[in-house]
Amino acid sequence: MQKIDLNGKNILVTGSPGFVGANLVLRLLQDLAGGRVVSLDNMNAYYDPALKEYRLQLIEKAASSAGAEHIFVKGSIGDKRLVESLFEKYHFDVVVNLAAQAGVRYSIDHPDVYMESNVMGFYNILEACRHYPVEHLVYASSSSVYGGNKKVPFATEDKVDHPVSLYAATKKSNELLAHAYSKLYNIPSTGLRFFTVYGPAGRPDMFYFSATNKLAAGEKIKIFNYGKMRRDFTYIDDIVEGVYRVMQGAPEKKQGEDGLPIPPYAVYNIGGGQPENLLDFISTLQEELVSAGVLPPDYDFAAHRQLVGMQPGDVPVTYADASALERDYGFTPKIGIREGLRKFAQWYREYYVK
Repeated sequence: MQKIDLNGKNILVTGSPGFVGANLVLRLLQDLAGGRVVSLDNMNAYYDPALKEYRLQLIEKAASSAGAEHIFVKGSIGDKRLVESLFEKYHFDVVVNLAAQAGVRYSIDHPDVYMESNVMGFYNILEACRHYPVEHLVYASSSSVYGGNKKVPFATEDKVDHPVSLYAATKKSNELLAHAYSKLYNIPSTGLRFFTVYGPAGRPDMFYFSATNKLAAGEKIKIFNYGKMRRDFTYIDDIVEGVYRVMQGAPEKKQGEDGLPIPPYAVYNIGGGQPENLLDFISTLQEELVSAGVLPPDYDFAAHRQLVGMQPGDVPVTYADASALERDYGFTPKIGIREGLRKFAQWYREYYVK
């Protein structure tokens, strides 16, 4: 592994001020003793843009007293000219590509945006890394690449060639493209398969957030597959810690016996490693919402639950084997759902209820 000191470097984080991207940039601004962090995001309306504006304000506030400079650029990774111009101007040392059209269910009815952002957009990033070489390209993949795999926990060595959603297919394509570019152009790249990320100021389309909105409005929440779901929920701080560590250790460049590069390429899972039963997760969420004052103390949980069948593109279980991340980077996610949902519920009350 090639160690990278991030201090004083030019770093691009695409998909900031998205959920993971914003929290990563905040961590970089907190820790770095110099350098420049560029955030790139198109601020689209897939979910309430006010949340991205809120996260951007947090970043700008942090940047005012940070050791590193922060620059926000509004634009899409699907815009090849823009991507090239940024690489030409800043000659990035490390790139973290978190920009993507997210959501399994949304991809069923809106395939075009997934192809533009997740496939062509990632291709544009790879091309820019080819022409303006970087020390390390880190990019977001997803646990969705495991599709309907029955074997759990999911390991990166498992076959992932049976996606059950277009979103999953685009994420698998990112891994394949990155491998090809690593082989052909000796670009050190690391893909990270995220497992159900949650936390304060997260994505409103994620179940814990959309369920909270409905419960707060007195509506029923739909519980898919009649509650027979298990998810490897991963708190945002754990995800950021994992990404931050991975940024600092790139796959090493080596020559093969044929004189050609051995691809400096790696893929890791980042997951809690403790799959939670969906009904237990919902009960914990409701308890923390009551504790935070989002829901009244006498809230009737049973009256606001509706058990329904499985959604297209969904899978019953996600469960990460993250032992390789612990082995190579000394990191295992540590924040449990009680603590994580408590922090979310407290933030939700401050942001929405006030």
